[in-house]
Amino acid sequence: MTQQGAVLQGYNNELVKCIEDLCMQKEELNKQIQQAEEEKNKLQHEIQVLSEQLECVCENLAQKVASRNELDKILAETEVAYMKILDSSRTLLNVLKKEVGSLKHMPELKTN
Repeated sequence: MTQQGAVLQGYNNELVKCIEDLCMQKEELNKQIQQAEEEKNKLQHEIQVLSEQLECVCENLAQKVASRNELDKILAETEVAYMKILDSSRTLLNVLKKEVGSLKHMPELKTN
């Protein structure tokens, strides 16, 4: 029976060793899980910060595009008005030239 007890003791020692190895593997895996969770939380925080920054940039961009569109409208209206002024100036100049030309053909006024 002592021989069977020795064999049983050997099995028990091997079983305890296997359980200790599994416990060590579990501890290592728990460390890796904790590191992964910390990395995940860090990345989620960075995503949140970047999302907020993106939202601000998008709002700013939309405001700038709206301002540019308003400036484009003002410039277009100004150019149309300026072209009307140029056309009116040309018409006024032509009328003035005709009047000056007419005056050249008129006899001079005599002063008494």
